[in-house]
Amino acid sequence: MTNEQPKRVGLFGGTFNPIHLGHLRAVQKAAEGFALDRVYLIPSAVPPHKALEGIAQAEDRLEMTRLAVSDDPGLRVSDVELKRSGPSYTIDTVHHFRSVLPGNTEICFIIGLDAFLEIDLWKSYRELFERIPFIVMIRPGYGDKDSMSALLERLGSLLKFRIAEGYQYSASQHGYVHAENQPIYIFDANFMDISSTKIRKQIKEGRSIRSLVPENVEYFIKTKGLFL
Repeated sequence: MTNEQPKRVGLFGGTFNPIHLGHLRAVQKAAEGFALDRVYLIPSAVPPHKALEGIAQAEDRLEMTRLAVSDDPGLRVSDVELKRSGPSYTIDTVHHFRSVLPGNTEICFIIGLDAFLEIDLWKSYRELFERIPFIVMIRPGYGDKDSMSALLERLGSLLKFRIAEGYQYSASQHGYVHAENQPIYIFDANFMDISSTKIRKQIKEGRSIRSLVPENVEYFIKTKGLFL
């Protein structure tokens, strides 16, 4: 990776409590599938839709995320939400990256399906659809025809009744397009079956997490005594 300004950038936010190999594989696959020059992983300070109990300190989650991407030059970590006071809102983060990246940079937002299905609870969510394309990563199990058909129907209803009328599914673009709003791409990132909840549970039970997180993240968790 050179120091040239990236032309296509992905944003991927989350609690990262802790970050794991599933997160990394998903964003790497998205970067490959959508020709993204760079993906920023953005740990949230105060997640507006999550209880704070059991969430590691922000500085520890930031450091784990930095450690996790240290060997991949296409992945970067941004602390923009940690520097901002109050809850972390995606719309504010999008405004930030629009202001600091060159005007011709294409920016998209990478998001998991479960989070996307609750997006109408987010602050200024309709403005998000005006400003930035979404890459919605689907979970394992949606690969067969019947499951995908049900998913597309569910997403179509969400968009029509809770976001904006006018979204139409485009098979050629693998997602929903709109005359005025930004597109929404459906992407099978071939997720690894890993969750931060599972990792925290295994740590409490004294079980190994070696196959679930990068080695340097595992060492950091052990050294700091996190999630015990």
